[in-house]
This record gives sequence, C-alpha cells and structure tokens, in this order.
Amino acid sequence: MEDKAIEEKYRINKAILAQQVRLIDQNGNALGIVSVKEAMSMAREVGLDLVEVASQASPPVCKIINYGKLKYELQKKKSEARKKQKFIEIKEVKFTPAIGEHDYKVKLSHIHKFIGEGNKVKITLRFRGREISHKEIGEKLLNRLTEDMKEFAKCEGAPQPEGRQMMMILSPLVSK
Repeated sequence: MEDKAIEEKYRINKAILAQQVRLIDQNGNALGIVSVKEAMSMAREVGLDLVEVASQASPPVCKIINYGKLKYELQKKKSEARKKQKFIEIKEVKFTPAIGEHDYKVKLSHIHKFIGEGNKVKITLRFRGREISHKEIGEKLLNRLTEDMKEFAKCEGAPQPEGRQMMMILSPLVSK
C-alpha cells in the first residue's frame, strides 16, 4: 500500500510524460535541460533509473538514481517519523470528597507519575448520597490538588460539574 503511494508520487523511466527535463546526474550535478530520450540513455549507460522528482516545475526535474534505493530511503524516513511520534494518553484518577489523607497522597503520587510520563490526567470527583449537597468540599479538594501539582502540571480550565461528579484535566507543563 505504501509502495503504491511512492509509485504515484514519482514517475520513472518511460512513465515520464514531458519532452524535455532538467537533469541532475547521480552525483548531484545539474546537467541542464535535455530531451527525455537523451536523459534515459544517460541513465541506462550508468545502470540506473531516470526518476522525475519535481513534476510541477517547468520543465520537470529528473534525477539519475537507483529507484529501489529511493523507495527504501523514503520508507525508512517514514518509519523513523512514526517511531518518534508521542501519543498522549489521558489517564483517569477518581476521588471522593471524604478521601483520607493517606489515600490522597497515594493518588497524588499516581498523578505525579502520569504527568512525569507526559500524559494528561483526568481527575474525577464522584459525589455519593448526600455529598452532592456539599459541592464546596469537592471544589476545595480539587483546588488543593491543583495547588499541590502546580510545579508539574497546569489545570485546563476550572473544575466542571457533570451530574453527580466534578471533572478537571491536568496536563504536563512544557519543559523548556
């Protein structure tokens, strides 16, 4: 599938439609504007392919190179770019308003670990029973959490109530 995309991007040898091309040899030297037939015969002499690298130019730019090697290099660059991508996950940590101090510190260390790995953290504060009538306790807990994490993370907006729970998202600070 990737090979088809590469083949569609570059025309090689007899697939080149232009009458004249701006030719670059295998050493990278510009040879000027020559006819396609002359360029193809020059490529055949050195046992390489004539590849159209810039079809939008007038006349199109062609290089004398090994097409198989070009495909390999492009595929290698693509896989390197894929390896370097960083996918940011959203981890979730759940709290209740009546959380104990030790439990709070354990969950805070989990959040710290997730932020350290470069992930965002969704904090969910769930109200059970009559706790919903004391939303200020929940807001106080979330503000305390934001304050404790301010050196490592920033809050993406204020805590938002959603039914019987409140949510906020912490994202890592960009290191400079």
